[in-house]
Amino acid sequence: MASSALISDTQQWKDLKAHVEDINKTHLRDLLSDDKRCQSMLVEFDDILLDYSRQQATPETIQKLFELAEAASLKEKIIRMYSGEHINSTENRSVLHVALRASRDAVIQSDGQNVVPEVWKVLDKIQEFSEQIRNGSWVGATGKALKDVVAIGIGGSFLGPLFVHTALQTDPEAVESARGRQLRFLANVDPIDVARNITGLNPETTLVVVVSKTFTTAETMLNARTLREWISSALGPSAVAKHMVAVSTNLTLVEKFGIDPKNAFAFWDWVGGRYSVCSAVGILPLSLQYGFSVIEKFLRGASSIDQHFYSQPFESNIPVLLGLLSIWNVTFLGYPARAILPYSQALEKFALHIQQVSMESNGKGVSIDGVPLPFEAGEIDFGEPGTNGQHSFYQLIHQGRVIPCDFIGVVKSQQPVFLKGEVVSNHDELMSNYFAQSDALAYGKTAEQLQKENVSPHLIPHKTFSGNRPSLSLLLPSLNAYNIGQLLAIYEHRIAVEGFIWGINSFDQWGVELGKSLATQVRKQLNASRTKGEPVQGFNFSTTTMLTRYLQASSDVPADLPTVLPKI
Repeated sequence: MASSALISDTQQWKDLKAHVEDINKTHLRDLLSDDKRCQSMLVEFDDILLDYSRQQATPETIQKLFELAEAASLKEKIIRMYSGEHINSTENRSVLHVALRASRDAVIQSDGQNVVPEVWKVLDKIQEFSEQIRNGSWVGATGKALKDVVAIGIGGSFLGPLFVHTALQTDPEAVESARGRQLRFLANVDPIDVARNITGLNPETTLVVVVSKTFTTAETMLNARTLREWISSALGPSAVAKHMVAVSTNLTLVEKFGIDPKNAFAFWDWVGGRYSVCSAVGILPLSLQYGFSVIEKFLRGASSIDQHFYSQPFESNIPVLLGLLSIWNVTFLGYPARAILPYSQALEKFALHIQQVSMESNGKGVSIDGVPLPFEAGEIDFGEPGTNGQHSFYQLIHQGRVIPCDFIGVVKSQQPVFLKGEVVSNHDELMSNYFAQSDALAYGKTAEQLQKENVSPHLIPHKTFSGNRPSLSLLLPSLNAYNIGQLLAIYEHRIAVEGFIWGINSFDQWGVELGKSLATQVRKQLNASRTKGEPVQGFNFSTTTMLTRYLQASSDVPADLPTVLPKI
């Protein structure tokens, strides 16, 4: 029987609701003039600096949020997660992505077993295999070194590894380690994605990594069969065992596919897809590209935040503070969206990854006990690196809807440029915008200021900025593999905090299932119509009309379709 207990029933929740009226009487121009308040909203850990003084919050707000966290048993929920309890109750699973980056001597239990030795068994296997590929002791079917890797996966098997790969591509150490190698990611079942990924590649020098826990994911397996055909047609069916490996737990289907089960790398039910970048899902392709020694630093960075999140008091706990501020903005102030704005082009795929981690985790309408929520949970996440975003959607952020912003800056550029005669370096120019934008959102510009600047009266309404638009700033010391791991873990734990407070299950994703099951019906209809000429039936009028039009317009597709591969 579902419990009726909701966090919104607590007095602490009601106190925050009432407190909104007090905050609505303030403006960030005034709040930022209080140096003592601003000082209290600075937190530093391992040279990472968080400044949340530009949030619409007072010290009283923060204290009330801590009291809400206590009412939600946040500390107990964090301990339960780290202890391997089955906090993913709808799937009866532990949630232990922290174990993926734990030190070799750590003890983390799931179902009475220390999982860390198994994690390191897989990591050691990845290190050995990646070194064999990279040093040329493992070669392809024709004796050539495998210098190009295509990783096939979708969702969490794609977005997390892609973010880390993109962030490392310009890191000096990673650049040197990856010299002469390529890593590509094939996710979309659209044949265009296949064409783009194999363009310019030679099957003789290509290794394909198929990532699917069950080895049944429809899109992934169709793409895997497509690349298997690409390899087989060029090198013969026997070449598959030398050119394809798997990240999966279904060794029977792996072997049936043509991959040697010895070349399958395991991960576990307690690893959610969107939290799996630190498992073989991400570590295998990334180690093939950059070498295990670089990627191990990424794991150590994530682990440093895991320890910080577990042990640090809430007042100085970066993921906890970020999570509580998100709760405040979304649920109490009524700002449903969040812009993730990294001032580093290396982080161009970061917002895309966090979009999935956040929206798939917390896009829920019922409590963990199945009770409908009387409040909105989850954030709408989007973002783009600065300064590109400034010339895209910042207009809306400054003068349209209020959207809380995360500004992420880096002290040392991965690729510094200094030009003689310029006022500042390229990186300083970038960071000038990083520092300016958060103040522009906070302070705005008043009609009185514009009048003093002799702005034409008819333009004053158009040039007025209301300000009082919340943001926070994270400043990283650099963007090496270690820092990238830290940034990932900060956001993973922030999202968990939000779910723990809202009282939802952040670790299942039933919302993705319905569309997949309906697609199965459509797939059967397309096959029946193409091969047997059967009319479209069993769908509503709209879908029937659209499907019929699609089939008619593509009637030149032969019923007995031969194998056709992209021609790019």
